[in-house]
Amino acid sequence: MEISAAGRLEVRITAADVGKRVSVRSLIEHGPSGEKFSDAVGVLTSWDNGVLRITRKSGESVRVAESALVAGKVVPAAPARRRGPAASYGELARITARGWRPVESERLGDWELRAAAGFTRRANSVLPLGDPGLPLDDALTAVRRWYAARGLPAYAQTATGAEGTQELLCAELEKRGWVREVTAELWTGGLAPVADLGDGTSGVLLSRDADEAWLARYQRKGVSEVALRVLGGGSPGAPAPGEPSVWFATVPGEPGAEAPAAIGRCVVDGRWAGFAAVEVDPARRREGLATAVMAALAARALEEGASAAWLQVETDNEGGRALYDRLGFAPHHAYHHYRAPEEPASEGSAPDSSAPVGDGTS
Repeated sequence: MEISAAGRLEVRITAADVGKRVSVRSLIEHGPSGEKFSDAVGVLTSWDNGVLRITRKSGESVRVAESALVAGKVVPAAPARRRGPAASYGELARITARGWRPVESERLGDWELRAAAGFTRRANSVLPLGDPGLPLDDALTAVRRWYAARGLPAYAQTATGAEGTQELLCAELEKRGWVREVTAELWTGGLAPVADLGDGTSGVLLSRDADEAWLARYQRKGVSEVALRVLGGGSPGAPAPGEPSVWFATVPGEPGAEAPAAIGRCVVDGRWAGFAAVEVDPARRREGLATAVMAALAARALEEGASAAWLQVETDNEGGRALYDRLGFAPHHAYHHYRAPEEPASEGSAPDSSAPVGDGTS
């Protein structure tokens, strides 16, 4: 907290600091265990009608009455990272988008509209990086129309918690009735330490394509041709020069098993390798199979010139988060999928925009 030379707490922020990262302390009337103060650190996303709104790294919004403020100051834009490769939000957003490509995309200024017949939110949401070239309300109207024309709900993928993320845009979406449905985190780590965990005897098989055995373990059943295109990075087999390189890992199950014991997917793009769909037969958990899958994929990614790794994990996946922490990964930022509010149906309107989207974010 900001303390004056006389030892008093001071409020050194104003409405002109909206958009900056701040730390504030406020009075609370009925705190737990008799506590009198509450602290909040995050981006100041609004200061209207005597109420401050602060968005924390997780995307959670905190409202603080101006009259309750006892201290406040602007703090550095992002805390020092504990570990992991250095990377900006913009770099990671573009790399992760290339690693999970839609079937159809279109530009709206610097924004990218993405669609894949409803297979996962990531492939069926607008990625709003930069300037859409329109006022925000007009841009959001264009987004809604684009998805409605395809019979899909309109989603926006945003991020919070790192330098250059979109706390202000999240606040504007919420003001307009967009609802946050899913929050997850993007973690980064070094690639070599993961590869070093492989012992060469794990029996992990690598392939360019997701075969029937791999799909039998994949958690999303009834995978369509569109889903296969997304999983395969747009086309099966070896990539064209300059395109991401996709690999699928399989650990065969016991003789007669209906599905493999474990699977995983990795996409190599420049210095980055992205892991996804790491899944293990529940009966074979705690045997190190997930680690073996990731080690085999990491070794192949190293051979292709990658050095850093990323993955996405939902906030309630305690097992996955514990594993990735042991492998040296750490959170970089949180990302969210906001769904547009439904509009009243009208005569001659586009197809129903409430069509379902595949569960999850990957």
